[in-house]
Amino acid sequence: MKRALLVVATAGEAKRLSALAVGSVEVRVVISGVGPVAAALSTQAALADLRCDLVVSAGIGGAFASSGLKVGDVALASEIVQADLGAWDGEQFLPLAGLGLEVAPGNAGRFPCWPAGLGLDLPCGPFVTVSSVTGSAAGTEELRRRVPGALIEGMEGAGVAHAALLAGVPVTEVRGVSNFVGPRDRAAWRIGEALAALDVGLRRVLERLAAG
Repeated sequence: MKRALLVVATAGEAKRLSALAVGSVEVRVVISGVGPVAAALSTQAALADLRCDLVVSAGIGGAFASSGLKVGDVALASEIVQADLGAWDGEQFLPLAGLGLEVAPGNAGRFPCWPAGLGLDLPCGPFVTVSSVTGSAAGTEELRRRVPGALIEGMEGAGVAHAALLAGVPVTEVRGVSNFVGPRDRAAWRIGEALAALDVGLRRVLERLAAG
């Protein structure tokens, strides 16, 4: 029996996932709270009690318009980037790698993901994790500069990935697209569509895990 740990930020996201089951995969859902610190601590606590084969940071998020994604799509992370961790030198942002710093031995806040999109027929590319949701065109362009090809912005992925790295467990992130990164327009968000897409994406990931 394979086991997967799904880490979500909110009870609303967890409610959608509570009945998720695929073949020979046992699924445990943990509600972490919002942000990378809450996500890391909740993931670490869950992994202390659970042997699992995969950790998934799951939820909804904003897509970069340049990604080609649409609201209601779902995407898979090829890597998770802790995009706002670093230092400002005047108007220039310096990531940890540029400062010679690490979050763990050999890792400067960029976490490779399982299984790099192979055979899942899902859009796949870098996801960025931030502690504050981007709300301006300038902020969006700055993130795109730091992480070329970024698909989705979220708030928990890097925390989940950091805990999984320390536990030696493969990790990935799956998010349904509820809105676009940039100026905040809540009226344009489509949370129900994003959650439905997330369900489809997660089932494909779990089916791949079950198949080995």
